[in-house]
Amino acid sequence: MDEEILENLNNRLDDALERGRRIVEDEELARQIDELKRRAEALIREHPVKSVAGGILIGYILGKLLSSED
Repeated sequence: MDEEILENLNNRLDDALERGRRIVEDEELARQIDELKRRAEALIREHPVKSVAGGILIGYILGKLLSSED
C-alpha cells in the first residue's frame, strides 16, 4: 500500500515538473515577460518620482503585513 502511494506521488511530481519545464521553456511566455519588462522600464523612466514613491509605499505596506508583532 505504501509503495503504491509513493509511486502515485512520484508520478504526480514528475508530471508537475514536466508541466513546469514546458511553461519555463515556452517562447511566448518569455516574449510576454520581455514585453512587460520593457513597458515597466518605460513607465519608470517617464515617472521616476512616482515610481520611487510607489515602491516605498508598497514596501511599507508589505512590511506591515508581513511583520508579526503578535
